[in-house]
Amino acid sequence: MTFGLYIHVPFCLKRCGYCDFNTYTSMDMGEGASVDHYATMIIEEMALLKRWQEENGIAPEALSTIFFGGGTPTVLKALDLVRMVQTAEHEWGVVDNPEITTEANPDTVDAAYLQTLKAGGFTRISFGMQSAVPHVLKTLERTHTPENVVTNVKAAQALGLECSVDLIYGTPGESIDDWKTSVRSALAMQPTHISAYALTLEPTTPMGRKVDYGILPKPNDDDEAEKYEIADSLFSEQGLAWYEISNWAVPGHECRHNLGYWRNIDWVGLGPGAHSHFGHLSASTTLPQGTYAVDSHEGFTRQHRSLPSGCSSIRAWDIRHPRRWAHAIHQGDVPWQGAESLNHQATLEEAIMLGVRLHEGLDVESINALAGKQLQPGIVQALHEEGLIEESSSTIVPTLHGRLLNDLIVERLLDAYTLD
Repeated sequence: MTFGLYIHVPFCLKRCGYCDFNTYTSMDMGEGASVDHYATMIIEEMALLKRWQEENGIAPEALSTIFFGGGTPTVLKALDLVRMVQTAEHEWGVVDNPEITTEANPDTVDAAYLQTLKAGGFTRISFGMQSAVPHVLKTLERTHTPENVVTNVKAAQALGLECSVDLIYGTPGESIDDWKTSVRSALAMQPTHISAYALTLEPTTPMGRKVDYGILPKPNDDDEAEKYEIADSLFSEQGLAWYEISNWAVPGHECRHNLGYWRNIDWVGLGPGAHSHFGHLSASTTLPQGTYAVDSHEGFTRQHRSLPSGCSSIRAWDIRHPRRWAHAIHQGDVPWQGAESLNHQATLEEAIMLGVRLHEGLDVESINALAGKQLQPGIVQALHEEGLIEESSSTIVPTLHGRLLNDLIVERLLDAYTLD
């Protein structure tokens, strides 16, 4: 894997009470930021970003993965999703056997829609299932029923599309039996991939406010830990192995796009609020013109748009509001709102935080080279004796207990590498 593309679609028919993503229920926010014209705007952004790459000598690499997220990408016409894929393939090219995925709300697709995606090159559908229990779906403010998840997963599988389902555990009012029902219902559909995430509530969301006001009970850490262990056990029994803390797959069917994030490859993010990552840049690289705020303490200013000395990697993010994002594109600007340089310390921290999330683990020799110092054997031994990592002198891999306390492993390793 060398290069990925993420396309953010910010539209939703209804905003769920727990969601804090950059999403909107208005289908037309002006300047072309609408359901009907969104594909055209993304295609224009592709051209602007590709031109910036060419002007700065950033050799375009063939795309290995394309991923549509949101929001709800499938509120767009299926042919619009296909049109964006075809344009991306024209702009950057694709490797043999690329992975092309869209997230899907089960309410917004049917067999004909899925057939159009399949014919247009899509290989994978990630369905937002969340739960198989009606009262849990109601608390989450999801609009679909358990039945239409099953119907559309089967329709996708019949077309030869890979299927993943997303689950959420820890919803207020969800019992252990409710969670087991959801896990077993997901497994009964025989997907090749399942994601399971603990409910995380931000205080600015409607559900977060209900918890703060005492209307709903606060998610419980012990309850969520038990549900994680239940899921891991049931998934494993059915042949799905964990490859990242929140993701399990039939071996060989891991999500290649998300693995790219965790392995810190380069990717382009298009759409309001989407993030991009570029490494291996030259000192002559100049950031795009346009209306974006930059971090002066990292070396960027509005007047000086070249990379700081010694910086070869940046992370950039698009303007969040769809109308302002679209306006920048109409002005001929790459619609970045911000960019930051990734210095050596930031690169080290990300390598550790990402590496210990994966079953393939954190390679000690590689991280020693990046840090410029050796990790003391006693640190690894202590983590093993506490049951947090598997026994190995060359790779740090979290145990089941370690996955539940992943932040502690990261903290210990960061301290070991950064403290004198």
